[in-house]
Amino acid sequence: MIVLDASVLIAHLDRSDAHHARARKLLDETAGDELGASAITLAEVLVGPARTGRLADARATIDELGVRELALGGDAAMRLAELRAHTRLRLPDCCVLFAAQTAVGAQVATFDDALARRARDLGLTVRGR
Repeated sequence: MIVLDASVLIAHLDRSDAHHARARKLLDETAGDELGASAITLAEVLVGPARTGRLADARATIDELGVRELALGGDAAMRLAELRAHTRLRLPDCCVLFAAQTAVGAQVATFDDALARRARDLGLTVRGR
């Protein structure tokens, strides 16, 4: 499974985003792989489209990509707190790490240098950086 960070999905949805071409290429390269994103990541991605009245279109595009919404689980609060304390990343980034740690053999796809660095520190494979 490839756990997607908001940076990849936001860039894919927004043709004017500086990383749009990279996002398309990354998603093309992962065709056939299972894609997932935490519920928090998906909410973060959908804020912009919700503001501009394009929420349904954005959700349809995410569904077309086959991105599965990953639930946080029962022990999420404690594990997210530990990740936040240990990595000093923002909570949405910790949700990406948590989702990747929870899914067996998962990789992280991100354009965020700090998130990529911390994911590697935790032994996760990173795509996009």
